[in-house]
Amino acid sequence: MTYVADPRVDAYIDGLPEWQQAICREVRELVHGVDPEVVETIKRTNRPYFVLQGNICALQAAKDHVNVFLYDGAIVPDPEGIITGGHDNKTARTVAFRRDEPINKPALATMFGHIIANNRAGGWRKLKR
Repeated sequence: MTYVADPRVDAYIDGLPEWQQAICREVRELVHGVDPEVVETIKRTNRPYFVLQGNICALQAAKDHVNVFLYDGAIVPDPEGIITGGHDNKTARTVAFRRDEPINKPALATMFGHIIANNRAGGWRKLKR
């Protein structure tokens, strides 16, 4: 996978415990793999964001898990039930991954693909109207 890595995202990931680094790297590769135009950056002082014509997702490590915030306005289908929080949130939902828990890559990649398609169509706010 070839993409431009933001050194600030590298620094964020490198500062985490090994098991959280592995989760973050797996999600990073997955989101870039869905669309080669995805760009990574830092927002909110230190949080890694992945964007393409709008936010796709963000990473945030917590004490016992890593949150992947999906910026979808709750309109992207979740047929496999991977969303773990923010069900009633109007802008983002979360998928929390814990140590030694496998990532449902096909389901998460599908959600990333929907978010990217929605961003290209004007964003979830426009589509939700």
